[in-house]
Amino acid sequence: MKSVAAGVAASHPATARAGLRVLRDGGTAADAAVAAALACCVAETIFTGLGGGGFATYFEAATGEVTCLDFFVAVPGIDGDREPGPMIKVDVFFGGLPQVYSIGGASVAVPGVPAGCGEVHRRWGRLPWADVVAPASELAKAGVPIPGAHARTLDSCAPALAWGEGAAVYTPGGRNLVDGELLFHPGLASALDALAVVGPSIFYTGDFAPILVETVRAAGGALGPRDLAGYRVLETHVDRAQLAGYEVRARHDLNRVVDTIGRLPADLSRPGRALGLADALSDRGRQKIGDTTNVSVVDSEGNACVITTTLGLGSGVWLPGLGINLNSMLGEGELITDDLAPGRRMSSNMCPLVVIDPDGRLAVAAGSAGASRIRTALIDTLLGVLVDGADMATAIGRPRFHLVDDTVHVEPGYPRDELAALAGAGYRIKQWPDLNHYFGGANAVGQAGAAGDPRRAGVGLLL
Repeated sequence: MKSVAAGVAASHPATARAGLRVLRDGGTAADAAVAAALACCVAETIFTGLGGGGFATYFEAATGEVTCLDFFVAVPGIDGDREPGPMIKVDVFFGGLPQVYSIGGASVAVPGVPAGCGEVHRRWGRLPWADVVAPASELAKAGVPIPGAHARTLDSCAPALAWGEGAAVYTPGGRNLVDGELLFHPGLASALDALAVVGPSIFYTGDFAPILVETVRAAGGALGPRDLAGYRVLETHVDRAQLAGYEVRARHDLNRVVDTIGRLPADLSRPGRALGLADALSDRGRQKIGDTTNVSVVDSEGNACVITTTLGLGSGVWLPGLGINLNSMLGEGELITDDLAPGRRMSSNMCPLVVIDPDGRLAVAAGSAGASRIRTALIDTLLGVLVDGADMATAIGRPRFHLVDDTVHVEPGYPRDELAALAGAGYRIKQWPDLNHYFGGANAVGQAGAAGDPRRAGVGLLL
């Protein structure tokens, strides 16, 4: 079996370069993934930020052990002294259809990105924390050009992102940023410099904690000091499924990626697998946009670290003077479950994963953005690499389909014979005009190379 070259895959060239720089400086996969994830909080704030949450999956080459960490957002209200006010409804257009989201202070859940990055570094990092934060801080001082793919996402999400203080950032002069224009957050460099010196605790029990509480409460939220002080990164169960002789390992996500892989038909040859794949993906159609991003890293020792983070659409509540937009997870309808209570960790579709080959070595480290399309993007990528023998760039960049109820949403260029089989089985076919960020944003490093998703300006860089 072929070994995996050290490298980084991410949804922005600047993010990928941040991770690669840390690898070159002798950092582990964890060091580089944290550096890239923090760079996402500067370069990819349309998708994520320090005010969001996420998950990490780490593969240790020496032992074969896989660990999944949950640093997703938690429900606020432990303090019990504040009832949340009403949320602000915004219409976001996606695929030509309006979708209602809720933002504002009452949509803000307890953020986990700073704590999660800190815990990944504490467990598996080698470089000093300040060195890992440095690339993101440097990006924040100068600003980062926005790629065209991100600008198209902004066009869809501007009603939420450009709310309040976000207007000056994302719609300067009253129009959305376009390809190549500078995305800059005043104050964010200072926040990252402080994070580098003090560590993640600055957000939970340090100087930023009272600012966070006062800002959210002034905007109608219920977040309190006990919510922040009590937040912890959790280690979660690792699910397993077999795919073409390989083993896929990941957390148990809301969309059940690993379970779905386990339901795939035994015969995965094309064109016959289309119906079996559609059956495995059959779901009762969650269809939210989801502002999410991902970084996948492998180091020269064969360790892998995949981190997926999100801001939701962003609450439009910004920490004053710090350039940080807070998450809107309590306004994401598909994440609201009956068992939510103060302190409870919210559910998520995010599923950073690793694939182990028959010899016990790493074959793929991958993750994706895209809310309910995360599962589609990851499974199609794995089928491309592990079953179809495609290189990573081809597997990620080729057309996908995504199933919602009885409708197959499909990108142009998908094999016609497979679509005909789906139509013959009773599925409605909705053709999209081009490759679109709706269909997710997979980034992966593996035996088939490194690649980012062109739908989100992704790149793969090898050491």
